[in-house]
Amino acid sequence: MDKSQQLGEEKVLKLLLKFSVPAIIGMLVNALYNVVDRIFIGNGVGSLGIAGITIGFPIMIFIMACGMLIGLGATSLISIRLGQDKKEESELIMGNAMVLLIIISLFVSAIGLIFIDPLLKLLGASEVVLPYAKEYMRIILLGTVFQSIGFGMNNFIRAEGNPKIAMLTMLIGALLNMALDPLFIFVFNWGMQGAALATIISQMASAIWVLYHFLGGRSTLKVRLKNLKLDFATIKKIITLGSAPFAMQLAASLLNVIMNRTLTTYGGDIAISGMGVVNSITVLILMPIFGINQGVQPIIGYNYGAQKYDRVKEALKLGILGATIIVLLGFIGTRLYPQQIVAFFNPEDAELIAFGTRAIKIAMVFLPIIGFQIISANYFQAVGKPKQAAVLSLSRQVLILIPALLILPRFFGLDGALMAIPLADLVSSILTGISIRMELKNLGRQHQRSFINKGYPLNPREEN
Repeated sequence: MDKSQQLGEEKVLKLLLKFSVPAIIGMLVNALYNVVDRIFIGNGVGSLGIAGITIGFPIMIFIMACGMLIGLGATSLISIRLGQDKKEESELIMGNAMVLLIIISLFVSAIGLIFIDPLLKLLGASEVVLPYAKEYMRIILLGTVFQSIGFGMNNFIRAEGNPKIAMLTMLIGALLNMALDPLFIFVFNWGMQGAALATIISQMASAIWVLYHFLGGRSTLKVRLKNLKLDFATIKKIITLGSAPFAMQLAASLLNVIMNRTLTTYGGDIAISGMGVVNSITVLILMPIFGINQGVQPIIGYNYGAQKYDRVKEALKLGILGATIIVLLGFIGTRLYPQQIVAFFNPEDAELIAFGTRAIKIAMVFLPIIGFQIISANYFQAVGKPKQAAVLSLSRQVLILIPALLILPRFFGLDGALMAIPLADLVSSILTGISIRMELKNLGRQHQRSFINKGYPLNPREEN
């Protein structure tokens, strides 16, 4: 059986496990190395080092957003085309996406390095934190192209039906980073520069692995020279489908800027450091959800393209169930041991531990419903409906959270900034629930018509 054909024929639960478990492992390790990165910096450099990374985090999110714009946009398109048995068109999409990833990443690197000082100050860096943030981000920006290729093109490996190889991409980078961090920070005493060097060397290793896969003959899809010539019709489709995750990440970057500036105003550098710790913990919990997203997306996309709507609904429901179990476990852990978790990052800073503990208790109140919201919003991305995906994704990080961040601190101070997070989680989940219920009803009608007209199946693209 062709690796892509299995998406429409194997049992959905078996497929979801096959595709999601490797992605979850990879994403967990990926999250762990970010958390370990901050633990090493917190213990080797101090709380100001954590604040420096937190200040530069919006830039790193923007780099990832560019990778998502092209990588996930192309992945959605590739999955649907493979479901329609259009391999040559899938390779054209992949070739164009690769060129776009390189061009955009080089542009971001150049702009970031030229304007690094004013950019970091705009992001909320104080005079004390600025040297730490600059030392770290200057090296990270030099490696943007490696992150874009490794992250963006790894999605194509999963789309063609090779989740284990996609998992290895993340494992290679994550494990290498975790090995280099203590060496560079503690043995060589390179501090912030050492942490940044460990990161970009690891990203370079992942990028080489991905390129080798598509150039070395093991892949279903191939990078071909003729497909590296940009086709503007293809570019438009990629960007259209990638706009939802791009907008979501761009919003996350903007959100972090507003959060950092609010924290600086109401809590100072220690609040920046503490929220950096909370963000690391949140990412560690949510990364497996993104792993389920990566696993379920090609299943939903392929079967939607093949008009197998019953399989689409089953994959969605199983994805939501798995995500909910994960966030519930994370919620219980953060309720029981918040102080101990924060202390891992710097056991000697009592002020950091106190703020971080309080932030966890307030910010993660509605964590148990976030798995449903993330998986359901991703469904619309998987079936090629970027407008709905964008609205639902942005509802949590732009439409609700940013206004709440601008309003609540005026009345409740630092706690208001923390209270804005669960408020956005709750309202966005309600909106997503309403949208996905309407979509499933529509999908049921499409399934009935497709079943009645077996010889002349309805084209799902005409329903949009």
